[in-house]
Amino acid sequence: MKILVIEDDRTVGQYVTRGLEEHLLSAELVADGRAGLEKGSSGQWDLIVLDLRLPGMSGLDVLRTLRDRGVATPILVLTAQDSVEFKVDALRNGADDYVTKPFAMEELIARVEAITRRPKSLAPPVLQVADLKLDTGSLQVSRGGAPIELTPKEYSVLLYLVRHAGRVMSRTLISEYVWDYHFDPGTNIVDVVINRLRKKIDHGRDVRLIHTVRGVGYMVRA
Repeated sequence: MKILVIEDDRTVGQYVTRGLEEHLLSAELVADGRAGLEKGSSGQWDLIVLDLRLPGMSGLDVLRTLRDRGVATPILVLTAQDSVEFKVDALRNGADDYVTKPFAMEELIARVEAITRRPKSLAPPVLQVADLKLDTGSLQVSRGGAPIELTPKEYSVLLYLVRHAGRVMSRTLISEYVWDYHFDPGTNIVDVVINRLRKKIDHGRDVRLIHTVRGVGYMVRA
């Protein structure tokens, strides 16, 4: 079992990884929110142990973005924030369990084992808008049954828009989701990718699915 630990406190992080490894689990430690997001997005982990207070990007933002990207890896939040509000917020944003500091290693291991015993979903979800389908398991895209080849960035932008179908998503939100940085007004990378998607998704179709809302952003709707 491979476990990613995202924790900026070196002492706590090493304590957790050492405890996991003593129970014959493979653990890797990352101390930064953005680095944790990139590693966690790879899909190679059986579990992610996530602190909420992280440099670079908060743990809650890491949690939200992983779930927005369709990452289904179980996530155990490990933090000093013990209020009900923080717990509810983390669970509603996709956390599978919540352990507060200070904690006993025996409890952490028991919770890890309990999470990993839960049955996994039989199939990743297939998202659909009109005749456009995105298989989040195989990463295949099709419209009207015809496959569409997309680059990784094109797929990420389309996935984000489809997950929020019917809602206008700003260039800033799209850029932060796909490229993980705050939008530079002088950069038109989002517009470039949208134009490429239009050629692949909407060109020659009677019904266009990708729409521009001037001065605001883009949306997908039938």
